[in-house]
Amino acid sequence: MADAINEKPAIEPRRGDEIEDVDSPKGLAAEAAAKGQGVSGYETLSLWETVKTFKVNAAYCFLVAFSAATDGYQIGINGNIIANPGFVRQFATKINAAGEPVLASPVLSAWSSIMSVGQIIGMTTLPFLSDRFGRKAAMYWYWFILACSVLCESLARKWPVWLVGKLLAGVGVGCLQSTVPTYITEVAPVRIRGSLLMCYSFWFTLGGFFAPVALKVLSDKDPYNYLTPIYTQWSQIGLMLIIYLVVPESPSWCVNAGKFDRAKASLRALHRGIENYDDEQHMQLLILAIDHERAVAAEQKREKWYAIFRGTDGLRTVVALWTLMSQQFIGLTLFSTFASYFFQQSGVKDPFQATSITSGINLAACILTIFSADKVGRRRISCSGTTLAWATTAAVGILGVAPQVKATNYLFIFFACLWNVGMTTNGATGWGFIGEISSQRLRAYTAGFGAASTCVAGVVMNVLVPYMVNADEWNWGLKTGWFYAGLGLPFTVAMWFLIPETAGRSAAELDELFEQKVKPWRFHKTKTATQRMVEVNQTDVEDRS
Repeated sequence: MADAINEKPAIEPRRGDEIEDVDSPKGLAAEAAAKGQGVSGYETLSLWETVKTFKVNAAYCFLVAFSAATDGYQIGINGNIIANPGFVRQFATKINAAGEPVLASPVLSAWSSIMSVGQIIGMTTLPFLSDRFGRKAAMYWYWFILACSVLCESLARKWPVWLVGKLLAGVGVGCLQSTVPTYITEVAPVRIRGSLLMCYSFWFTLGGFFAPVALKVLSDKDPYNYLTPIYTQWSQIGLMLIIYLVVPESPSWCVNAGKFDRAKASLRALHRGIENYDDEQHMQLLILAIDHERAVAAEQKREKWYAIFRGTDGLRTVVALWTLMSQQFIGLTLFSTFASYFFQQSGVKDPFQATSITSGINLAACILTIFSADKVGRRRISCSGTTLAWATTAAVGILGVAPQVKATNYLFIFFACLWNVGMTTNGATGWGFIGEISSQRLRAYTAGFGAASTCVAGVVMNVLVPYMVNADEWNWGLKTGWFYAGLGLPFTVAMWFLIPETAGRSAAELDELFEQKVKPWRFHKTKTATQRMVEVNQTDVEDRS
């Protein structure tokens, strides 16, 4: 496989002392090739032109992102169904002072934390399968696990059985969360990669939106019916399988694995209908980039998968995970996983309605993020959104110590909506960074272990939050906001110093920027070899015309 990777690229690198004019098109092409870069001929297309040209590719990415609706719906159902009276009656393990059945905090903590544990297991084990057998094999594997989790939830009548279902759901969701951004990053055209990655969060959010809506409708008609929402998850499972059967394998993975014929077949499937498309040229560009990454890794003696913890690759892992990690410390578990329960314990009369409102806000924010990701840039959206979410936790904390009046609940829901706007932009860009930031060679491992590290923090939060908000335990109520305001401040500040701009950058260009140790806040101002080559080629064409 190594010999195949080292076959002659489309643009052969030349040593600097052999280049007569480094600013000429040939000189810049040689410089770019030496850095694993080349031009495809589509770099100057506008965003809309790119969508029209790569419409089949975009459709495949959109479909893969759609499978994330299963993720969002399952998490939404599992997180919010604990406020359903029928579910409480079925799985309650204690009686409160009023003689009513309630879910004990240890049971709630076990359910929520076991899902995070499952995510960690899925995220840290799947990269080895994905790297060896391909992205599609990984998709089939976690589809099977998710199907088993829904089956377990459908049959559960005791809390330990529900616990097993939550564990399987966590494993499946963790696998999905680390695989989908990886696949889209490897397949999507560079110019619209950000928007397609944001579609992952859109479908996740949409799935999360329909979960409380379904629960709200049922709570009005039949408040003790909790099984129907669980059964509705089967529709998502069925659609997911159909999608995974039709999407092509990642060409980047095929090249990295030495499966060149399969890579060409995938390239032709992804770019079907593009006039004058040259699959051989794009193959050579993939080979060039991967060959360069391997050469650098060999030079630095960091060829194994655990290079994700060392040197520049280690920094890339930290950058990749930081946006999602910050979620855990600015209220993700409080406002998302336990949203309905938090509203209920804080005195909101209709918790499902409040959760449906905030989920609708999430959806609107996600749509705006999709249309701005490649135009405004990921860094600005991510850092601003995280700062907004952090500020609202402080605002909620203030409501917790202020005198409780009639307007308190309205203000609480208003701040919860603002938090959801900030968190939606954080999550959309964060999952994009999980896929984008790492090198192609280590992408599956960086995505898996980076995402898993955030779930470690999630385990802790899922244990603590039920105690914080449960009226029968610590009963912090709205004062819980202060906990997150203090804990999240350093993570929010660090965002502005760690997160780079990735919009419009190919994997090889990001390799160059990280190898040159460019400051994250200067990524968008730094010209890469590819950019210089495109500019000179454009000038050359204009001069000839």
